Amino acid sequence: MRRAAGFRGLASGSGDMTVRIWDIDTELPLYTCKGHKNWVLCIAWSPDARKIASACKNGQIMIWDAATGAQIGKTLTRHKQWITYLAWQPMHRDPKCILLASAGKDGNIHIWDTIQGNVVRSLSGHTACVTSIRWGGEGLIYSGSQDRTVKVWRTSDGIICRNLAGHAHWINTLALNTDYALRTSCFDPKTGCNRPPTEEECQKVAQRRYDEALKVCGGERLVSGSDDFTMFLWNPSESKHAIARLTGHQQLVNQVMFSPDTRYIASASFDKGHVNAVYQISWSADSRLLVSGSADSTLKVWEIRSKQLHFDLPGHGDEVYTVDWSPEGTKVVSGGKDKVLKLWRQ
Repeated sequence: MRRAAGFRGLASGSGDMTVRIWDIDTELPLYTCKGHKNWVLCIAWSPDARKIASACKNGQIMIWDAATGAQIGKTLTRHKQWITYLAWQPMHRDPKCILLASAGKDGNIHIWDTIQGNVVRSLSGHTACVTSIRWGGEGLIYSGSQDRTVKVWRTSDGIICRNLAGHAHWINTLALNTDYALRTSCFDPKTGCNRPPTEEECQKVAQRRYDEALKVCGGERLVSGSDDFTMFLWNPSESKHAIARLTGHQQLVNQVMFSPDTRYIASASFDKGHVNAVYQISWSADSRLLVSGSADSTLKVWEIRSKQLHFDLPGHGDEVYTVDWSPEGTKVVSGGKDKVLKLWRQ
């Protein structure tokens, strides 16, 4: 489940083998996209908010037109097992939003030309399931795996630049300090997430916003979270050694996220905070609040400065699997085991 910057809609993928595109205002589905033959495990909006990529348990990827719900091009098949993650190339490097990376349980990463429908490059090197990937803004792809390593790949030729080792167990999650700038790309929340009129201007705005994020944080940083209860902070473009090892959790780290202002790292775990395990978290656009979704069927909104609970949001009938705060910061969407999507307005 994911909100897109610059598009008044929501996309969700389900065990019923469909992708649905929802109208946030009416809270009704605009389109039901059918074609997958197994559970839809992950979805990703293109940076221009015009396309949605979805991947399912049988290793197939489909691209959908967000405006019509129609499939774009042919179904992409190469993975031998199910797909765990999708990531589009950032807009400032690919304004036409053509290239998409997919990671799978088979340990491989493929870079696709979504127009031609073929694999441009395959990245092989992990010896176990790839659990998470990030496509950075400097031509690098970062991948975390159950082989306990993070690998840094140069997308131009598929070479492994660095192998980041240190975790004692599976790596579950990765996050970049530039994630928010890359996600919102040319849709600046300060100006209402309005799309610039031309492709060239979109690229310029996306580049400017990425450069601004880099300037604030002094370079692209990566954080990894693991089943070993720890996180590592990396400067992956320059060193194979971790900047810091972050401890404190007493259970596996399920998700990590940098705040939009790049000042904080939030981590979700199977310990504390809720009555039961915390599955996912998401930041507000102003970095003041954090929402968490849990196996206890609730969402909680936390105030960062005071470290106190701001709101308790009951309503789901079962475990809350996924949460997302809209890029402009006005709404939270949650999805759960009860087969319900809920929209929460701030």
